[in-house]
Amino acid sequence: MKTFFEQLIAKTEISRTEFLAIEAINRGMAGDISIDTYIAFLTQAFHHVKHTVPLLMACGSRLPMNKEWLREAVAEYIEEETGHQEWILNDITACGGNAEEVRYGIPHASTELMVSYAYDSVHRGNPASFFGMVLVLEGTSVKLATLAAEKIKLSLGLPDEAFSYLTSHGTLDISHMQFFEKLMNRIDERGDQESIIHMANMMYKLYGNVFESLPLD
Repeated sequence: MKTFFEQLIAKTEISRTEFLAIEAINRGMAGDISIDTYIAFLTQAFHHVKHTVPLLMACGSRLPMNKEWLREAVAEYIEEETGHQEWILNDITACGGNAEEVRYGIPHASTELMVSYAYDSVHRGNPASFFGMVLVLEGTSVKLATLAAEKIKLSLGLPDEAFSYLTSHGTLDISHMQFFEKLMNRIDERGDQESIIHMANMMYKLYGNVFESLPLD
């Protein structure tokens, strides 16, 4: 019998395949993007990453007492994720962008909708659904972040200081995904499992829309 993590991967395969076919992702992986596109990516990353800790807090606050073990895992995630949005602003500065303008700016509609959907799912639906978002964001980082950083750095001639977010997440999220897999295999309630699968499939589409919004030429 498949573990829940194996089921989660299998039942999100079509969404993941569609996501990985997006032009902006493939061009980023080849280093075939402009510095404006890279800054646009970092800008939208800032506007969703700044919500990671608040979303984790919301998730942890709504978990029932019989899932205290999951709340403890959420607390570990909070400790790991705190402050990562500042790394992104530092990268924008290293690229010659205006980090303070980004900090106080407005996200693209696609980013705003992705974040809003996550909050709505946690507050209105099942708080455990948040882990579907974790699968998409951290799974994507493991597959793409480090390689994309190397290719973009080469093609644009940018310093290492412009890639702290991508390079750290490529490496960091490998251990995170191992932790995530063990965590998911402890999820045994069907309702929780279905909520996580649904959120993951939705997030591949919503996060994909963020990449589709990036200016390429």
